[in-house]
Amino acid sequence: MDVSVKENYVKSDSKEIWKKCLSLIKENVPALTYSTWFLPIKPISYTDNILKIEVPNDFFIEWIEEHYNTIINNVVRQILETDGKLHYVLRDEKEANLEAFNILEDKPPKIISLIEEANAIVSNGEPEFESYLIPRFKFDNFIKGEGNQLARAAAIAISENTGETSFNPFFIYGGVGLGKTHLIQAIGNRIKEKDPTKKVVYLSSEQFTIEFIDAIQSGNANEFSSFYKNMDTLIIDDIQFLIGKEKTQDYFFHIFNTLHQAGKQIILSSDKAPKDLKGLNERLVSRFQMGLTADIQAPDFETRIAILKNKAENYGITIPNDILEYMAYNITSNIRELEGSLIKILASASLNSQEIDMKLARKAVSEIATGRQVNISIDYITQIVCNYFEVDENKVREKNRKKEVVLARQVAMFLSKKLTKSSLKTIGLHFGGRDHSTVIHACNGIEQLLSDDSSTKGIVESLRNKIELGVS
Repeated sequence: MDVSVKENYVKSDSKEIWKKCLSLIKENVPALTYSTWFLPIKPISYTDNILKIEVPNDFFIEWIEEHYNTIINNVVRQILETDGKLHYVLRDEKEANLEAFNILEDKPPKIISLIEEANAIVSNGEPEFESYLIPRFKFDNFIKGEGNQLARAAAIAISENTGETSFNPFFIYGGVGLGKTHLIQAIGNRIKEKDPTKKVVYLSSEQFTIEFIDAIQSGNANEFSSFYKNMDTLIIDDIQFLIGKEKTQDYFFHIFNTLHQAGKQIILSSDKAPKDLKGLNERLVSRFQMGLTADIQAPDFETRIAILKNKAENYGITIPNDILEYMAYNITSNIRELEGSLIKILASASLNSQEIDMKLARKAVSEIATGRQVNISIDYITQIVCNYFEVDENKVREKNRKKEVVLARQVAMFLSKKLTKSSLKTIGLHFGGRDHSTVIHACNGIEQLLSDDSSTKGIVESLRNKIELGVS
């Protein structure tokens, strides 16, 4: 690279540098890959020949590192030459709390404990600590649904009037992947937005236990307690992991009492209601029930679609409604699985440079889904197909050679073979006692039509979607 060109880059800001990088990347990857994995990245700063870029989440880092590491390295070296470096930073998280790394050096930063941070003295002489809140967890992007109405409403009330409601402690519980962490962190973020001076801290009960053990070993147990007793809002995730840790429970009990008596807000989450936390100290269970206990239930169908649409929009991708409906119908109990299937679809489409279609959705759902699957029978398939072609179901079982009846019968046989585990003989029996060779002939005929006639392909695909979605 010409020296003068390099100097121009060095003098320019991070936006210009990343723009140059993107122009080279765009030339070397498919359009869908570019829009999915590179356009969402934002430049942050450029100092000391280090370009820092912001990525939406850990998955981006892992995916880019695994699949596009060579391209990224080549581009960085071409734009900034061999001494240039690129750092990833997770979106909206402070670097001190990141597991970010240099893609050329792969050196993770040292993670500083809460107590260590509390001992750091800033220029004004006040102790500084990290809240460990992730700013992207906000009420604005928490999708409201029937299963989370009470929890969400209470969370908003607490964040707007912290310490002034009767919702203290606020205990939220529900299954894995339903949004508990998002909601309790949204409370902390809103409190900090309203008053940045408020001492709000979020951590898991496991992290709390680790900090406590470290404090005991280093002789800083009193300092440990004092740190948490001085919080304005204490948010503990997955409190159920305190079960079996008697000494930790004792210390938490005293911290809880001090905060509660001082009118400070306590927010807890768990996978079970307080009364169902067997093995947890009874006096803690009693205190957990003093305020408001609210559960989060699995999202309903409409909420699941809204979640998928919101996530797709965040990635800048439009997903056809029938695919969203298919995903939402088959993944029912876990938002993480729902979002995971969407990421799988985007990743597969990007890697293989293909359109996002139902085939891709079925593959992603089959690899992830643990929720409801439609119980598909040959009779059900026949009903759906005959309704579409406006043919009496009895006709397809008779020796009727009318064109529309034959087509309906063959399509029903074809879909029965695709969507059930029934043998060819069983399928033939359902259609008037026909033998397996007739079923094979019907399936081969439809396969040929699908490859030759786009109209028939669209009809069969639509019928398959209806059957798998359980839509009559």
